[in-house]
Amino acid sequence: MYRFLAVIGVLCCAQPALSDVTLEATYLHVEVPLPPTLSNLDPIPHDIGLAGVRTGLADNETTGKFLGQTHILTEVMVSEGDDALAAARTALARSPYLILHAPADVQTAIADLPAAQDALIFNVSEGDISLRDADCRANLFHTLPSDAMRTDALAQFFVTKRWSDLVMIAGTHPQDLAYARAMRRSLEKFGLSLSAEKTWEFDADMRRNASQEVPLFTQDFGDYDAMILADELHDFGRYVLYNTWEARPVTGSEGLSALTWSPVIEQWGAAQLQSRFSEAHSRAMQSPDYAAWAAIRTLGEAVTRTGSAEATDVRAYMLSTDFTLAGFKGRPLTFRPWNGQLRQPIALAHPRALVAQAPLEGFLHHVNELDSLGLDQPESTCEAFQ
Repeated sequence: MYRFLAVIGVLCCAQPALSDVTLEATYLHVEVPLPPTLSNLDPIPHDIGLAGVRTGLADNETTGKFLGQTHILTEVMVSEGDDALAAARTALARSPYLILHAPADVQTAIADLPAAQDALIFNVSEGDISLRDADCRANLFHTLPSDAMRTDALAQFFVTKRWSDLVMIAGTHPQDLAYARAMRRSLEKFGLSLSAEKTWEFDADMRRNASQEVPLFTQDFGDYDAMILADELHDFGRYVLYNTWEARPVTGSEGLSALTWSPVIEQWGAAQLQSRFSEAHSRAMQSPDYAAWAAIRTLGEAVTRTGSAEATDVRAYMLSTDFTLAGFKGRPLTFRPWNGQLRQPIALAHPRALVAQAPLEGFLHHVNELDSLGLDQPESTCEAFQ
């Protein structure tokens, strides 16, 4: 059965109330089975996403206590095989605000519930492009960047470095295939293409055989400028690095990666957020944590600025030109009014340092340079926001 983990709130105010407003939201995490991988060196934290929303709640409370605002968060975990829609209905009966960590098909099913039609739902876990495109919903917003935003960031880097001879190795899991599709689209968008591509189908133990198998597997790529790995489960990619036939840069899911968030981001006040998060949760902040933090902070910012917790007021403000979120990324974050995606820079980093931040210099846009990443309005088939 799904289980309620906690109800957290702030009931205060030492200062005179400026606007007595109560904002109640639910964080709903739908557990799914994970396929086996070769290594367990990087286990997924049990509180991924949840730790981020708790950090954002604390930030909201800091502001709310001076304004007479009450922030309440209910946390719900839906165990594998349990009824996510029933849990969502219960949550929506309490509040129209739902922060959702769930597969793409579950997200659209929840967004289509009659009880959700006037709700605001935040996707903090799925980069699926279709959620921002043909399968978009007017009540579904995205604080996690799309796969296309991440692959566009890498494609811009390739153009800047003049790496035009590119090869790719893709895994067979759905997440790997989705990333590979997004990468092909991004390369075409920026005038690039793959000179060769292979599918990783090894069932041998690469922990023992990588130094023998990977050189042979990559030998017929010949020479190239950079290799792209589509390994979103981080299964085989770690064994490809430094074992390729040609000594060339590795990018994508391993090596130089395009990321929502990384512990190596320290500029723009990010070190403060990193420190507060690690002190509270004894680990580094990851991309779903950041997306969940951004979702609850979006609600807090909207309520603070409008003085209202009504979903219609909050939604209108989020999509207006007045809304900005200070996201510790060097630029104000805003929502795309055509598909509900949060505009944001994308970090290009390896595990030890930030290399660059996209959009890169020279990639201009007539409205907002951040719209050079991901689906721009002319490319999007989303009609729900019209």
